[in-house]
Amino acid sequence: MSIVKRFITESIKKTEIDEFLQKKLERAGYGGVDLSKTPLGTHVVIYAMRPGIVIGRGGETIKDLAITLEENFKLANPQISVSEIEVPEFNAYVIASRVASALQRGVHFRRAGFWALNQVMEAGALGAEIVISGKLRTERARFEKFRAGYFPRCGDPALTYMKKAEAHVQLKPGIIGVRVKIMPPDAQFPDKIKIIQELPPEEIEEKPEQKPEKPAETPEQTIKVEELPEEPTKPTEAAPEKAEVEVAVEEEAAVEEPVVEDKVEASEDVAGEAVEEEVGETTAETPAEKVKAPAEGPVAEEEVKE
Repeated sequence: MSIVKRFITESIKKTEIDEFLQKKLERAGYGGVDLSKTPLGTHVVIYAMRPGIVIGRGGETIKDLAITLEENFKLANPQISVSEIEVPEFNAYVIASRVASALQRGVHFRRAGFWALNQVMEAGALGAEIVISGKLRTERARFEKFRAGYFPRCGDPALTYMKKAEAHVQLKPGIIGVRVKIMPPDAQFPDKIKIIQELPPEEIEEKPEQKPEKPAETPEQTIKVEELPEEPTKPTEAAPEKAEVEVAVEEEAAVEEPVVEDKVEASEDVAGEAVEEEVGETTAETPAEKVKAPAEGPVAEEEVKE
């Protein structure tokens, strides 16, 4: 078998399994299936809104599914696991089944289409498209589209991120088909640019490594602080020298002062003797009175004038 035929047969098998599970697990809110091969066998992941219905009591339903997949679809040792759908509005299978059940209950197709579209857009999807085709109002078949949001139709984002699903409903006029396409909010487009205002985590981690360089300056600051106590010692050493100089100056002044007094006394004595010579030897004074003569000089002069 060539590689092309192998891929074709595998995709056909996956489509058949998808249709089988969609009919089998309609009550459980079937949301799709993923198949992957492992060394132990085939790993099957079933997405559903109510996983309890898929598992069944004591795992009976899931065991029957494993036997059916192994016998009818020839899957080697299927290992089934069930995961719950977190946001049903982003799942195309769930929206298609809701629209189909609404049409089956007799709801008008436009009302069912807009109702489902609003639910998807309110949940936060980038864009959605719902197509309802068949004998809607007349005997002639036609289709109507309900679109909203940003919805690219070609390119890599449309192939990679777009979710598609189909559902069919049997009504009196005939079969009506429902196609749903949803562009989830986590889709990335090459033509959209994002401006990053915050720094990348790598640069943020590099900054703390540069911070330890600043504490390296602290030792110099500590050295300066250590030198501060030594500075007061210098003035203390210089203070005694200044005190000694002041003391020496005071002593010299003290020594010189008596000399000045002696000179003053000598001049006063000379003045006294001159007065005595002019007055004559009118009075006889004791040696003690001679010492007081300079102070009594003016009084003697008054007596002489009389």
